[in-house]
Amino acid sequence: MPSSPRSPAAPPTCAAVSRAEPAVPPSAPRNAEVADVLGRVADLLEAQDENPFRVRAWRAGARSVRESEREVAEILAEGGREGLHLLPGIGKSLAGAIAELVHTGRLRMLDRLEGEISPEDLFTTVPGIGEELAARIHRELHVDTLEELELAAHDGRLERLPGFGARRVRAVRELLAGMLARSTRWRARRIRYAESRAAPPPRPPVATLLEVDAEYRQRAEAGALRTIAPRRFNPEGRAWLPVLHTERDGWSCTALYSNTARAHELGTTRDWVIVYYERDGDEDQCTVVTERHGPLAGRRVVRGREAECRAVAS
Repeated sequence: MPSSPRSPAAPPTCAAVSRAEPAVPPSAPRNAEVADVLGRVADLLEAQDENPFRVRAWRAGARSVRESEREVAEILAEGGREGLHLLPGIGKSLAGAIAELVHTGRLRMLDRLEGEISPEDLFTTVPGIGEELAARIHRELHVDTLEELELAAHDGRLERLPGFGARRVRAVRELLAGMLARSTRWRARRIRYAESRAAPPPRPPVATLLEVDAEYRQRAEAGALRTIAPRRFNPEGRAWLPVLHTERDGWSCTALYSNTARAHELGTTRDWVIVYYERDGDEDQCTVVTERHGPLAGRRVVRGREAECRAVAS
C-alpha cells in the first residue's frame, strides 16, 4: 500500500540513541498497523476486566501512534525508546511494546491475551456485541473464534439468532472484515520476522512472584476472581479458570492455574500457577508449584529458580 504524505513538522528527537537498541528493519510496520495492535490489546484487556487505567493507557497509546506525524519506526531508529517517550501518552511499557512490534513484527502480550480469552469475551470485543449476545452466539451457534463468527454472519446463521437483524449482521460483517484483515497481516509479519536476539529480559524477584501466587490462590479459593472458560481440555465450555490481574513493583502480572495436558494428567491444575509478567516492554512467564521433594518440600517454588527460593525461605 502506498504511503501517505507526511507533514514536515519537526519530529520528536532525543539527545542520544540507546546503543542496545537493535537496528530497525526496513519492512517495519507503519503507524496504522502499530496502533491497531495497541488498540487490540486494550480491547482484550477490557474484556478480561483489567484495571480501567491500564486499558485507557493502551487506548491512548494507540491514538498517539495513529496521530503521530512521523512513523514510530523512524523515531525509534533516531532516538531509541527515549524518543518514543516524547509522544503523548507513551511511557516505558508502551515504548517497549512499540519497539517489540517494530523489531520483531509481533507482540508477545497480544499472543498471550488472544490465547487465554474465552469465546464469549472475545466476541464482546466486536463493537455492538455485548455480553448477553456473545453468550448466546457461543451457546446456540457453537462458534469459538472470530473467523467462525464471520462465517456465521455470511451463511445466515447469525441473522436467525434472536437479537440480530439484517442491519446488525451487516455491521458485524464489516467490522469483522477489518479486524481479521489486520490480524492476518500481523500473523504474516510474525512468520517473516526473525525472533529478537536481544539479551534475556529482566524478571521480577522470586519474592514478588510468590506474593502474586499466594494472592491468586487465596482469592481463587474464596471465589473472589473472575473466571474464564479455557478453550483447551474443556469440552463443556465451563468457566472454571480464575484469572488475577495485579501490579507489583512496577510489574503487571496475570496469574492463572495451569491448563496444560501435563497438569491435567498429574491432577495439579489446582496447584500449578502460571504467572505472566510485563514491565517496560519486557515480558515472560513462570510456573509456581508446591515442591514435593528436598529441603523445600511443601513450600511454593518458582520452577527454574529454586536456588533463589531457598534464599528467600532461609
